[in-house]
Amino acid sequence: MRHVLTPLLLAAALVAGGCDEQRASKLEEGVSTEYDVRHQFGEPAQVVERPDGSKVFSYPRQPEGTTNYEIAIGPDGKMSSLRQLLTPANFAKVQPGMYQGDVRRLLGRQAKSVFYATKPDEEVWQWRFVQGQTPKVFEVTFDRDRKVLATATVDDERHTLPAK
Repeated sequence: MRHVLTPLLLAAALVAGGCDEQRASKLEEGVSTEYDVRHQFGEPAQVVERPDGSKVFSYPRQPEGTTNYEIAIGPDGKMSSLRQLLTPANFAKVQPGMYQGDVRRLLGRQAKSVFYATKPDEEVWQWRFVQGQTPKVFEVTFDRDRKVLATATVDDERHTLPAK
């Protein structure tokens, strides 16, 4: 049954990502309003209000999706930026010594947190993304002080495990 579900999960994630791309294409920086953003993307998972009156909307698509969006609304109520956070450029910014909160602000909500019995002082966060047509996982390992120890990009095991 796994060999049937895996392609279906990938297809669902790609379709969901495609829907977001269509939604994003209907929005224009400096023109689209907060109402337009909410109409296209729905209610954000998180809203951060800044002292200048601007807002940042978070639209995480983890754990099953392959994107995390951040949309900024200026003090004038118009969209000032729309960014997909799970990019090679953002992954490259994650450096040893960074705190978990800084990584979360850079990449958005993770798909999964993992603790390994053999390394009880470490925690691994994972984000699912697509590189070309290949499902991948970006991993960040944190130490007991919640600082980055290492990063890695690996194949998404949900798509590489043999069928049962």
